[in-house]
Amino acid sequence: MNNRSIILIAVVAALAMPSLATAQRQHAAALGDLMTALVQPRHIKLGLAGTERNWPYAAYELDQLRETLADVAEILPNYRDLSIPDTITTTVKEPLAELDRAIKAEDSNQFAAAYGRLTAACNACHRSYDRGAIVIQPATVAAFPDQDFRPTTK
Repeated sequence: MNNRSIILIAVVAALAMPSLATAQRQHAAALGDLMTALVQPRHIKLGLAGTERNWPYAAYELDQLRETLADVAEILPNYRDLSIPDTITTTVKEPLAELDRAIKAEDSNQFAAAYGRLTAACNACHRSYDRGAIVIQPATVAAFPDQDFRPTTK
């Protein structure tokens, strides 16, 4: 198969796929789906890692949470009249920075306070967009029974 054939197949495939904007209009619950499938597990794992004082893993999950939020903002930049990138910046940027400082300091009390502020920011956002029934809280049990959140020993 030559390059011209490959390009032709790629163009036909791209034209046959529905646009992201069309998919968004067809599925209004996309933001909720993204938050539940992608963001919520990162929030849970970050909290569990911090509770166990597994600072390297907490740092990893914090980075993953930031990347996931950026991905959500890219996938769905607007929801109703809401700019997702702007909302992420105004609601969770500072709590994420506080978590970063707490993790670097390996300070459990500072981590717990910052994680509480992150969780509160999520809930405030939910309330502000008529989703107050969605209440996020620190995990009370590990939702990932196949993962050990305790720090590894060398």
